[in-house]
Amino acid sequence: MTEQELAGPQGSVGYRVTNGWTVVGASGEIDIAFAPVVRAAVVRLLDDGHRHFVLDLRGAPFLDSSGLGMIVAVTKRIQARHGSLRIACDDERLLRVFHLGGLRPVYSFHDTVEEATARPAGADELADWPHVRH
Repeated sequence: MTEQELAGPQGSVGYRVTNGWTVVGASGEIDIAFAPVVRAAVVRLLDDGHRHFVLDLRGAPFLDSSGLGMIVAVTKRIQARHGSLRIACDDERLLRVFHLGGLRPVYSFHDTVEEATARPAGADELADWPHVRH
């Protein structure tokens, strides 16, 4: 397992590799100030060759529309590299933001990172994104 962390005034972004998945954890409010930090971390990891991601939002107490926009932006980049994205989130308030943004049915949500990383990544997981998952 590899672990690294980038800390800033708004929070921190760390990652580790588990079972072939790059788990990116964001601790802090994912808003207009912090979303670009998270985005930059994922883009850097993509540039370093990582393709299959779990975005761990369990340490994020807040997510606004700019955070949602950041997730859509990184999803497009991951998709362009034939990668995968799953989201670990058990906070109903954050899940409601995805619901209100119309994105709850298009992402693969898991209560824990362990649940999200249990199955291996599939290169075609985002092939039809942003269509509704069945």
